[in-house]
Amino acid sequence: MKHRTFEELEQYIIDSERQISLERVKKAYDIASVAHADQLRASGEPYVIHPIEVAFILVDLGMDTDSVCAGLLHDVVEDTDISLEEIGRLFGNEVASLVDGVTKIGKIPLTTKEEQQAENVRKMLLAMAEDVRVIIIKLADRLHNMRTLMYRPDHKQRETALETMEVYAPIAHRLGIRAMKEELEDLALHYLDPVACKEIENILAKNSAERTSFVSSIEEKILSRLGEYDIEPHIEGRVKSLYGIYRKVYMAGRGFDEVYDIYAVRIIVSTVIECYNILGIIHDMFRPIPNRFKDYISTPKPNMYQSLHTTVIGREGIPFEIQIRTWDMHYTAEYGVAAHWKYKAGIKGKDKLEEGLAWVRQIIEAQQESEGAEDIVKTIKTDLASEEVFVFTPKGDVKSLPIGSTIIDFAYAIHSAVGNRMVGAKIDSRMVSLDTTLKTGQIIDIITTKAEGHGPNREWLKIAKTSEARSKIRAWFKKERREENVIEGKAELEREFKRNYINLPEKELQEFILNIAKRQHYDTVEDLYAAIGYGGVILSRIMQRIKEDYQKIIKPVDTEGLAAQLAVPSSKNLSGVLIEGIDNCLVKFAQCCNPLPGDDIIGFITRGHGVSVHKKDCINVISSMAQEDQRPRWIGAKFASTVVQKGFRSTLDILATDRNGLIADVSILFANMRVQLHELNARELKNSNCNIVATIGIQDIVQLKNIIQKLEKIDGIISVERSGK
Repeated sequence: MKHRTFEELEQYIIDSERQISLERVKKAYDIASVAHADQLRASGEPYVIHPIEVAFILVDLGMDTDSVCAGLLHDVVEDTDISLEEIGRLFGNEVASLVDGVTKIGKIPLTTKEEQQAENVRKMLLAMAEDVRVIIIKLADRLHNMRTLMYRPDHKQRETALETMEVYAPIAHRLGIRAMKEELEDLALHYLDPVACKEIENILAKNSAERTSFVSSIEEKILSRLGEYDIEPHIEGRVKSLYGIYRKVYMAGRGFDEVYDIYAVRIIVSTVIECYNILGIIHDMFRPIPNRFKDYISTPKPNMYQSLHTTVIGREGIPFEIQIRTWDMHYTAEYGVAAHWKYKAGIKGKDKLEEGLAWVRQIIEAQQESEGAEDIVKTIKTDLASEEVFVFTPKGDVKSLPIGSTIIDFAYAIHSAVGNRMVGAKIDSRMVSLDTTLKTGQIIDIITTKAEGHGPNREWLKIAKTSEARSKIRAWFKKERREENVIEGKAELEREFKRNYINLPEKELQEFILNIAKRQHYDTVEDLYAAIGYGGVILSRIMQRIKEDYQKIIKPVDTEGLAAQLAVPSSKNLSGVLIEGIDNCLVKFAQCCNPLPGDDIIGFITRGHGVSVHKKDCINVISSMAQEDQRPRWIGAKFASTVVQKGFRSTLDILATDRNGLIADVSILFANMRVQLHELNARELKNSNCNIVATIGIQDIVQLKNIIQKLEKIDGIISVERSGK
């Protein structure tokens, strides 16, 4: 890949006619060039080409001098001996602050466990709220890294692509930077589904000449007709992005010929009145397809996007989309918040910029009452990335919500008090249930009550689509139902302790729970119970850590040392287990841990029931070993190299996002892998999740690990653990 030089960047800035100080940019480049002199990129090229390309992207976006300088210097503090203080002394606090912000985001390990990922994304949003230039520079950095991702190892390619698709592209979308958002998605798709991507490219390439001819003819017809009305617009044709086509063909299951907006013509004029006049002319020229007209001028998208969209069909029988907008709207559509940059001379776009960034503050505020930092990541993946529906209040105010939103989401989007006091709703004057999914154009009338003590129902948490609605519901329960929350939270914790064989004397138990509370930043056990009750703490997310702490408390005995003291097992029986010094004894497998061939095991001599075989790390083994009178009853054991018995049972504990068809997908996977399913139970959890417990027939630990890996790839599954049940 040919890289551009700094001299080309200088000329690019001059040609752009942007108010960027070449002197300061040259100074930044000189420092970056020296600092990165001995460094190479994965491609083997000089490292300094990366900050140069980032600067090119920032100039394209119309960013200011400080942003371009920070783009050139964004890696020097982290990767070289240049200090932040030195940057501040040479370029001022603004540039130093931007470099510091980008450096901190660069350290975010977004592919680590979700809780850590969420906390780091929270920091990224806080940095955006303080100065959105930080994330724009980071997006430029990510865009160039995606353009050169082919030089990275395969596993890094997929990790980076997934992170880009789930976090960075949605943020670019919500900031309104269309070109960057589409390129990030298309580049990520190349690594996430290369086969489908290649198929789409082949279809587009095959029809390239035909497509060019078709779009050109449409442009000529429109120009000719508009010329009759003395309208001289700018017209450009485009093809829908690869990922845009992929979503409709592969994810929505449509045929390629059912994607009506693959071809599009964009008409750009000077005034809003011209936009609507041209719309009438277009509908006179071509036949509009019903229900395919959208007026984003009167009801802009949350990212400030404005345009008229209509899908029409000509005599050729090929449907195509026409977008009509003014130049101001076009600039906003392409560059989002950068089109209203408050750091530019004259603060013309400051109000629109603040409006465009309101979502950042809304997310941060909503998380103050959420069930955990993980909700931020979920919000970015769903709320920010999804398409919107536009619905109206009875007074005509427009509310934009993610597709799939319900009456409950709408009520809380108006105000917390409206949601909390809601008792019913009407859509277009007709009474509907609160779980009704909203559609664009509907008029929603929320019916409320003034009765004291009325509030939301806990079931609403399962119905609400948006994180804003769920966080407001939890906030109400946290404030108004403390006693109820304490009772429910305590009961839920006791159930989980019982399910995981956590058993301590009362005094030690209270101390153990208090330590859990403090680790979750609560002062008392009751505060922890209340948080569990209203959904502020999700037990399924912290149980693994709790189990690890429990094992440390009960002082596990070195079972490896105990087994070593016993003679090497000398006999085996039909179970396929070798028991030290005992021939043909009755062997049974403990149901508390269900050991499998491949596990490290140990035997327990029971009274009248032979030897019970456990995994060495079983909670019951560790607990029993802590008791001196029980130790002599433990005996060395291991699986024979050839296990005679077949059909072991193992139970899997699956945590997943609740959705239609999930149980079917799990069952189909078991069937396809020829795994015998003995039992399958599912229950709903809070936060729109569910818990599935599956008992299956298994041969050994290797097969089990393979099954777990396949399960984890099913859409919606959060975690799969081998259960002790």
